[in-house]
Amino acid sequence: MVKGRIHSIESMGLVDGPGVRVVVFLQGCKLRCAYCHNPDTWKLNGGTEITPEELIQKIVRFKPYFSRSGGGVTFSGGDPLMQPQFLVECLKLCRLNGIHTALDTSGFGNGDYTEILEYTDLVLLDIKQTTSKGYVNLTGRDTSDLNIFLEALRKSKSRVWVRHVVVPGITDSVEHITKIAEIINEEVPRVDKVQLLPYHVLGVSKYEELGIPYKLKGVEPMDKEKIKQLQLLIDNLVKTNELSEFETA
Repeated sequence: MVKGRIHSIESMGLVDGPGVRVVVFLQGCKLRCAYCHNPDTWKLNGGTEITPEELIQKIVRFKPYFSRSGGGVTFSGGDPLMQPQFLVECLKLCRLNGIHTALDTSGFGNGDYTEILEYTDLVLLDIKQTTSKGYVNLTGRDTSDLNIFLEALRKSKSRVWVRHVVVPGITDSVEHITKIAEIINEEVPRVDKVQLLPYHVLGVSKYEELGIPYKLKGVEPMDKEKIKQLQLLIDNLVKTNELSEFETA
């Protein structure tokens, strides 16, 4: 019997895909992003063990709330690709129950992604940096895994929203955002939306509790006005085919 490990479940998520979402945070992540706000999801052996059937029973309870909004379920983490067998079984059960599925991922996981993407309606793809060296500096890993995932994504039919965290002094220049737009246009298929996410410090206390040094200590949260300007810039540069929330469901 396939079992997985989850960190937590958020029943009324509003920012992880279209409509109201049930967000399932899975354990396990290959990356160690300097700004990660969920370091407690890094280890695969953490969290709570559960079967796909047990998880879907929990999700279905909220279907009357999220279905009317064009919502569904978003599998996040950590990175859900770290538990491919468990993930694909959950996705299949969602399809059987008529539930829209989204995958919040950085593209770093284990296994063949073909079957996973076959049952994924929307991919929320988090692009971290513009170069392999930049990835290593920010996350501890180069882009090899991401390139494997992108190849599978291009062969799939999943729609895509691209996300990018904007950190003061690291990823907040016009030149950087312009390069991100170029990468999206050249490498990422079926992009409906690009979301720039402002760096924040809400997860810093977790590092203190876990005894992990926080790499961006002293970096201030992203300026709200500047993030708006950069969002306008990338919206003008990226070729998107944005659909309404109900059309993506």
